[in-house]
Amino acid sequence: MISFPKAYIAYLVEFHASRDYFECHELLEEYWKENPGDRFADTWVGLIQLAVGLYHERRGNVRGAVKMLMQADRRLSAAPLDELGLGKNSLQMQLSARLIYLQAEDVTPYTDINLQIVNEDVILLCKQMCDQRGLIWGATSPLDDDAIIHRHSKRDRSDVIAARLAAYEVKKRERSGMID
Repeated sequence: MISFPKAYIAYLVEFHASRDYFECHELLEEYWKENPGDRFADTWVGLIQLAVGLYHERRGNVRGAVKMLMQADRRLSAAPLDELGLGKNSLQMQLSARLIYLQAEDVTPYTDINLQIVNEDVILLCKQMCDQRGLIWGATSPLDDDAIIHRHSKRDRSDVIAARLAAYEVKKRERSGMID
């Protein structure tokens, strides 16, 4: 079995089971930042942009969705997706169709995208993680779940705020010449 980063498998599970695109972004962004020399770094960014684009689309932010999906399309068209077990041609067709659809005058309600996974090991790992987490592989987006649909505005950010405040206080002390 080929080895894949756990964050990538978790991304695919969030993408295809919980449909929590915000979490997809969080998982892969953390991995990407912790592994700056990773040969798939640009691919991770493209997959992050894909999730962010779908997050925007599902919330009705068509302009933000188009911007992110166009960036994702550019990155992923040059990405070695086959090495990650993804069907590159299928994804390119899905992105092109979604961009045409979003730029049309009459945009209908959101529909999910399922990435074509062509590697059986990847599918097995994803389904195992779904079982462990009590998720259903291939579930549709929970369009009535505000905690997922509007996650960026509903999440607890107290730890982020505290970290920013602590960093601000350190910089303030450094500027005044008071270093601990």
